[in-house]
Amino acid sequence: MSLKQQYINGEWVTAISSETRDIINPFNQEVIATVPEGNDQDAKAAITAAREAFDNGEWSSTPATERGAIVRKIAELIERDKEELARLESLDTGKTVEESRGDMDDIAGVFRYYAELADKDGGELIDSPVPNGISRVVREPVGVCGQITPWNYPLLQASWKLAPALATGNTLIMKPSEITPLTTIKVFELIEEAGVPAGVANLVLGAGHTVGAELASNGDVDLISFTGGIVTGKKIMQAASVNVKKLALELGGKNPNIIFADADFDTAVDQALNGVFFHAGQICSAGTRLIIEESIHDKFVSALVERVKKFKLGSGFDEETQMGPLISADHLAKVEKYVETGVKEGATLAVGGRRPENPDLQKGFFYLPTIFTDCTTDMKIVQEEAFGPVITVEKFRTEEEAVKLANDSIYGLAGGVWTNDIAKAERCVAKMRMGTVWINEFNLYFPHAPWGGFKQSGIGRELGKLGIEEYTETKHIFQNLKPEPINWF
Repeated sequence: MSLKQQYINGEWVTAISSETRDIINPFNQEVIATVPEGNDQDAKAAITAAREAFDNGEWSSTPATERGAIVRKIAELIERDKEELARLESLDTGKTVEESRGDMDDIAGVFRYYAELADKDGGELIDSPVPNGISRVVREPVGVCGQITPWNYPLLQASWKLAPALATGNTLIMKPSEITPLTTIKVFELIEEAGVPAGVANLVLGAGHTVGAELASNGDVDLISFTGGIVTGKKIMQAASVNVKKLALELGGKNPNIIFADADFDTAVDQALNGVFFHAGQICSAGTRLIIEESIHDKFVSALVERVKKFKLGSGFDEETQMGPLISADHLAKVEKYVETGVKEGATLAVGGRRPENPDLQKGFFYLPTIFTDCTTDMKIVQEEAFGPVITVEKFRTEEEAVKLANDSIYGLAGGVWTNDIAKAERCVAKMRMGTVWINEFNLYFPHAPWGGFKQSGIGRELGKLGIEEYTETKHIFQNLKPEPINWF
């Protein structure tokens, strides 16, 4: 592919430094594109463009109905170019093209949802404490938004930020992951085609320690929305204090999936696998902590292992492939290190735990689906995100013990409960400290339901009505229709 460019102030530009980065296909390590390697100077140029565009008021003062129409147009263009976007996403990330097609449908749905919400909040009137007064509350755009997205779901995560920011009249600078930028570049072409004014939406490519750091620390940026790792998230919080930016942080999870003995066994087994092994486990909401009632533990694990042994690994463009590679050599090494640690900690390796021997997979960053049993909450592999195809299994005897195990984590993004006893499910859900809890389901999300975590899984919410509120400030306006002297002094 030819050089893909950055998009700043309505222009497609190379990096100021002229440096570039090769984008690698994780299936075979081939170079699939070359992109600019921006730095803090490129970020500053984009921030200046976004600041000027917001301050001149063209976009924020555009009627909300018109902004919504443009956001809806972006959804239509995504649907038009669905196959190209899906192909790019699979090349970039290694996931199956079938999964990528599903992502594109979800992404178009996010833009449509926020297009419909754009003109639905006209503010509210509240009681005036004095006669002849009008008291009203309105929402206004935050201003200049820095948006930093991860490599695992590049365009899906971008849509969660782009759509509400544009619908509410903000300007923005997006920094996608430096290793998976291709679909984000393509969607900015669609943003331009849809008619978003110059300077409103800007795209800067580059590393987190340069571009991301500038977005977090620059005083002209009013909000940072970041999805990624907890270590980086904490650094962003510190840098954002320079001007007390608004923050929206989604920092991952170590998500428990509780299986009671009275659950539908075959469905729970199937969904336990689906909850982890899509995209090789590189999902922040993956149900990587299985917490299984003791009476069915051995049977359940045996069923999982038998299914896992039959997984078909391969190219995302092979219709028979069920699981693709990990994203990079560095990430593969990280997952391998976690597995080594699990063995040292005393967990039992039930299946996997190594790279595949298939000669057709040796050029890619593949790792076999892995299951550990005999796990306890004091183990590193139970407490930390491996972010790969690795399940840890814990046992419980009582409902109280199951919930206690589930909550024993610094994270609180998501969790699941499998049981045919609805009263039991509701008791568990009420005590589970997570932003999303599924009952007899796992990893289902949709645009009109909020997404985000408790504890160190982050701050704020994306999706739903709360997702659009992240991009607005609340203003109270009071008008006295008949002012009179107070005569206090």
